[in-house]
Amino acid sequence: MKRTAAALGTALLALSAHSAYAQSSVTLYGLIDTSVRYVNNTTPTNDGTLSMGEGVETPSRFGLKGSEDIGGGTSVILRLENQFQSWTGKLDNSSNRLFQRHAWVGVSNSQYGSFTIGRQQTPFFDVMGNIYDPLTVGDFWQDSWIYNPVGPFLFTDSSLKYQGDFGGLHVEGMYGVGGVAGHNGENAMYAFTASYTLGSLSADVGFQQNDVSGKKFNIVNVGVNFALTTQLKLLGGWLHSQDNTGLADVDMQQAGAPKLPFVSPNRIDDALYAGTQWQVTAPLAITVAGYYDHARNAATLDGTLGVGINYSATVLAEYSLSKRTEIYGTVDFTRGNGAFLADYPGRNNQTGVAIGLRNIF
Repeated sequence: MKRTAAALGTALLALSAHSAYAQSSVTLYGLIDTSVRYVNNTTPTNDGTLSMGEGVETPSRFGLKGSEDIGGGTSVILRLENQFQSWTGKLDNSSNRLFQRHAWVGVSNSQYGSFTIGRQQTPFFDVMGNIYDPLTVGDFWQDSWIYNPVGPFLFTDSSLKYQGDFGGLHVEGMYGVGGVAGHNGENAMYAFTASYTLGSLSADVGFQQNDVSGKKFNIVNVGVNFALTTQLKLLGGWLHSQDNTGLADVDMQQAGAPKLPFVSPNRIDDALYAGTQWQVTAPLAITVAGYYDHARNAATLDGTLGVGINYSATVLAEYSLSKRTEIYGTVDFTRGNGAFLADYPGRNNQTGVAIGLRNIF
């Protein structure tokens, strides 16, 4: 008994000594972004729709970030984050996940990078959403449609992820565990991206493959971000996707579009994008973005496979009322032909106008 008490006392002293130098923190953060938007040609009779919904760039979310310094430049890190509808108060997902966007824990080292496990954002989404896409992967169908095929694969369950910085080189790698007995590759994913920054120029290349019940979805991305001045950036890139799962045809459609008679077993998309981000004055920023996609072997409304072209343009003006709050207005236009006619509920072109308010906390 005495030995047990002595051992317990020693352990408590060791824990106290460890706590003396370990520092930990947990931060609650989030944003609320809501817009009022009008879009024409949203029904088969070409009626317009006025609605309230998510922001042009950032859906509303809240989360927790935690870090504990365990010494030697190493910290234990965690993140929990969910997305919600500010205009209804509902969780913004059909599966009612408590943490839709992030649910992971891991270890980070100041020299060797970080390794995390759980539900995580993919390397593709990390770089496109933070650096290379002018609209940071927008939320409205009319300014985010080129990402719709990869939309279901922007986050990955049961994933292992590494991130590291080595001089101007940033690398990320991810593997998603499939969890199918006897078939380790089924429902699994893997992804890699590498970006390099030299002065005002940054470039990235990445690859991602997802398996869905034995069928593959692949995407390759190349992006460039060039800062002409501290106030003006030019951005552009190329996305190539190949879908054998049949999901891309359906995911590309917007709400109210006609039901497809069948889906393609091998749809291929090549998309180009370009834009600029201009900080006009301290409170005023203007973003201009254009997207173009050429689809092959895509499902059409007449039950065949065909080609199609879709393009869109968006202008976004944001005005900061404070460091945490801004108002914005946006105008966008999109048009499609060929196979893309299946993605419109009415005419093959739409114009949208929206105003919104965003608060970051």
